[in-house]
Amino acid sequence: MSHNSSSSAFLEAVPSNAARFQVSVINENHESSAGADDGTDPPHYEETSFGDERQNRLRISFRPGNQECYDNFLQNGDTAKTDASFHAHDSHTNTYYLQTFGHNTVDAVPKIEYYRNSGSISGPKVNRPSLLDIHEQFAKNVAVAPGSADRVPNGEGMPGDEQTEDKEDDQSGAVKFGWVKGVLVRCMLNIWGVMLFIRLSWIVGEAGIGLGVIIIALAVTVTGITGLSTSAIATNGYVRGGGAYYLISRSLGPEFGGSIGLIFAFANAVAVAMYVVGFAETVVDLLKESDSMMVDPVNDIRIIGAITVVILLGISVAGMEWEAKAQVLLLIILLIAIANFFIGTVIPSNNEKKARGFFNYQASIFAENFGPSFTKGEGFFSVFAIFFPAATGILAGANISGDLEDPQDAIPRGTMLAIFITTVAYIAVAICVGACVVRDATGSMNDTIIPRMNCSGSAACGLGYDFSRCRHEPCQYGLMNNFQISWWRRGETWISQHLESTSSTGLSLGKASDATLGCLKSSAKRGIVMSMVSGFGPLITAGIFSATLSSALASLVSAPKVFQALCKDNIYKALRFFAKGYGKNNEPLRGYLLTFVIAMAFILIAELNTIAPIISNFFLASYALINFSCFHASYAKSPGWRPAYGIYNMWVSLFGAILCCAVMFVINWWAAVITYVIEFFLYVYVTYKKPDVNWGSSTQALSYVSALDNALELTTVEDHVKNFRPQCIVLTGGPMTRPALLDITHAFTKNSGLCICCEVFVGPRKLCVKEMNSSMEKKQAWLIKNKIKAFYAAVAADCFRDGVRSLLQASGLGRMKPNTLVIGYKKNWRKSPLTEIENYVGIIHDAFDFEIGVVIVRISQGFDISQVLQVQEELEKLEQDRLAVEATIKDNESEEGSGRIRGLFKKAGRLNITKPAPKKDSSINTIQSMHVGEFNRKLVEASNQFKKKQGKGTIDVWWLFDDGGLTLLIPYILTIRKKWKDCKLRIYVGGKINRIEEEKISMASLLSKFRIKFAEIHIIGDINVKPNKESWKVFEEMIEPYRLHESCKDLTTAEKLKRETPWKITDAVLEAAKEKSYRQVRLNELLQEHSRAANLVVLSLPVARKGSISDLLYMAWLEILTKNLPPVLLVRGNHKNVLTFYS
Repeated sequence: MSHNSSSSAFLEAVPSNAARFQVSVINENHESSAGADDGTDPPHYEETSFGDERQNRLRISFRPGNQECYDNFLQNGDTAKTDASFHAHDSHTNTYYLQTFGHNTVDAVPKIEYYRNSGSISGPKVNRPSLLDIHEQFAKNVAVAPGSADRVPNGEGMPGDEQTEDKEDDQSGAVKFGWVKGVLVRCMLNIWGVMLFIRLSWIVGEAGIGLGVIIIALAVTVTGITGLSTSAIATNGYVRGGGAYYLISRSLGPEFGGSIGLIFAFANAVAVAMYVVGFAETVVDLLKESDSMMVDPVNDIRIIGAITVVILLGISVAGMEWEAKAQVLLLIILLIAIANFFIGTVIPSNNEKKARGFFNYQASIFAENFGPSFTKGEGFFSVFAIFFPAATGILAGANISGDLEDPQDAIPRGTMLAIFITTVAYIAVAICVGACVVRDATGSMNDTIIPRMNCSGSAACGLGYDFSRCRHEPCQYGLMNNFQISWWRRGETWISQHLESTSSTGLSLGKASDATLGCLKSSAKRGIVMSMVSGFGPLITAGIFSATLSSALASLVSAPKVFQALCKDNIYKALRFFAKGYGKNNEPLRGYLLTFVIAMAFILIAELNTIAPIISNFFLASYALINFSCFHASYAKSPGWRPAYGIYNMWVSLFGAILCCAVMFVINWWAAVITYVIEFFLYVYVTYKKPDVNWGSSTQALSYVSALDNALELTTVEDHVKNFRPQCIVLTGGPMTRPALLDITHAFTKNSGLCICCEVFVGPRKLCVKEMNSSMEKKQAWLIKNKIKAFYAAVAADCFRDGVRSLLQASGLGRMKPNTLVIGYKKNWRKSPLTEIENYVGIIHDAFDFEIGVVIVRISQGFDISQVLQVQEELEKLEQDRLAVEATIKDNESEEGSGRIRGLFKKAGRLNITKPAPKKDSSINTIQSMHVGEFNRKLVEASNQFKKKQGKGTIDVWWLFDDGGLTLLIPYILTIRKKWKDCKLRIYVGGKINRIEEEKISMASLLSKFRIKFAEIHIIGDINVKPNKESWKVFEEMIEPYRLHESCKDLTTAEKLKRETPWKITDAVLEAAKEKSYRQVRLNELLQEHSRAANLVVLSLPVARKGSISDLLYMAWLEILTKNLPPVLLVRGNHKNVLTFYS
């Protein structure tokens, strides 16, 4: 495609709220370009783009030529034609091209406001038009003002919304940091800790340059992978305050986030004490050298530490802006100290420094120090454990995520750049110090090599110094003697060896040994290699001060920020007090005070050596979970996992998580165990409390993926009778309206089968769909709240039977499809319209047609408690109104005169308190003071009867017809449930009177093969005996209103009655089914005789042949069969085996 290269003019119109998009104005009749004359150029395509919302301007482009279109549109900078002047279907005039896409339509164009959360601090959430709004007929009473189609229907709100938002942002004045000051500076200061000055040279001395670089690389591998994972998570959506806690909790859920958030905040609080004590120890050493001790070393550390924490707290409370300025100042000092070291390596060494082992860059020293030289008790992993804390601190920027201008950009950029810069610095310092300083030096300028002296062959020997005596006694200088723990151990070992050698001679060193160790300790602190190598030693001390104070300040800020975010989420309800923020930056002042108290306590206790490994493991645990979060989110394959930072890999993140866990045990195994125990305890606690949050975690996503995979895998497995389980559709309507029906079904499906509570909405489709959609979540939430393991499903249909038919065919997924229909007995069938009876019996026929088993449950009081729920709702409303009036009276007590009275009556009028109640509500008003259970005690008790534990009793199973075993399986499942386990099975089967014992033995053998325990077996031999006259008379009276009696009328009249009332029971049908009718009546007599005291009766459901048995006659059978009995389950399987005795 060729593009027109002629110049275009771009002009901006006056800002207009009604037009927020870029519009391209095309003149079809332009005449100036050559391409227009020859007609050979392809047509020009002008794209319509969306303009900058913040500028809120209408941007117009036009091609050279006839400018009449433009002149008609703009006159002196103002629009000549309003939006209202455009016709929706005008496609011939020039003005057609001026219409903005999305104009004059309810359908909304994409906007960020639609995707914000409610209460978002970045701007208001706007609701887009619902599908109903754009799908249904447009309401005639909706007046669309000119230009409003772009504002209200598109969800942009009223004019001026953006200005209001910007104004609020300006008024807030919250201090936000960019990626340099907010992340890079903080991470560099935390990673460049005091380790750089007092431990790195010792690590090089122990491990050598080669292994030393490997140790640094291994530590950076852990932190680098964690940084990549952090960056990926931080760019997968908007990041609020909370740092590591926020990232983990929103990825893995509140269980992991809540457990790690608490220990991470605590670790940062204790870290304040650790860094402050490190600073105080350095100050105390300087005081010792100048003989200016205040009390004693321990108390001086406490005093200086307490003063330091108070000052740091003051800086933090003053605001993040002051804290950031302090961090920048400390970074400058630290950079000067590091530069001072590198400058010192090239300044020629003097004799004093040479005696202490510093010879500038020497190839012989580099070669000698390249390999390891581990002292007794040290090894690669022990040295790594000492160095690793130096590489931590990568979350310092992420921990203040709520104070960053753009966390999604700042966290990845600042964190990864800080890791790179600090790694280069660590490796450079390690190589430089390893190439300049020997491992051991005496510090004595007299240890030079004289002629004919036998040299040990060391690098120092080749440079004119003999430090060979350091092999037999501890020396104070050199790489190996920089870290005080090392020389302390070596000095202690050397003295203990001398004690052993002198003990045989009877000499006692006593206090001399202690004095020697004391001298070693004090002198070693003055022999820091970095100070010796640097150009100006005091700058290294300043660097130590900067490193300790910056780390302490960062931890003092991080702990309250993370803790505040944790408390805001209300995961630990007792900690809600610390969620409150103050000032424009929402500063957690209460959290600052808590952190101050914790830090001060540990400074005064001064037992940090014991807790230090635990704190290090707390940080590592958070690193491990961040890596696992990234892996888990990727593995869950959720479409919502779309990090903008693409430089990550799920398997690398998993490797990083495993590496972090391994490092925890390398540093200190018992501290790692303690960390895991604490985290597990908190995880269990949060899981038990089940905080009411939904963050769309990857745990939810993985649960879905697992369920989907399992469902798909299940479809490849053929059904087997051994794995059969009742999977039920329960026609409860709303699950809360028929709780007893749901409870009995849940009793034999819980933890073993599918249970779907179904509701059919019958009526006008539009109203039904609206009601159905609005109640879906509410009813599923009711099931979850009541700990019922079931699903809720609903359909809208023209009639009840059509809806049930749809549910029977479409419910379920794969192999998890319903195989049993559970319905309540229609107790009021004799008062119901004929269509309801036809629908009720029809769904039983439909279930049999679909080869689905049927269970009909009958209890004496019925299942529907919707009337009770309605009364309860009315009582709750009345109570709310009463409380509202009381609050109104209390509020108005402070007012004076008639204004108070008018206010009271005004508010009372809104609550309808002063209006007389309508007569139709009189029944409700008469029970205002009554409890719901008192209003209909029997109904409420009946609805709760299956929630209670059933005492010792029986479940009587009348297995009259073989339906595949479902009639026997359901009661067996009930007996293994906790509430029914005390009930014994009694089996009743039909048989011949002259073969009762044989039949009993045969049935006992069958049940034993099925491995079903039973208490008794009864063979009923007189089922086919005619019922007594009284019982039969009751049945005849029951069906009398529904009989046709055509045999008593002439043929013409009988035919006419059949046509007019086809639903009535004819004499022919009644005579044909007379034996079956006798059986139902007789069975009720037997049930009354044998099972009147049972806890539950399970009975074979009689089947009515379609087209042969009247619906009313079938209902009469069910009525007479189950009359005056305990709870009854009428069961009929689909006549396929659900029991087997084969293995």
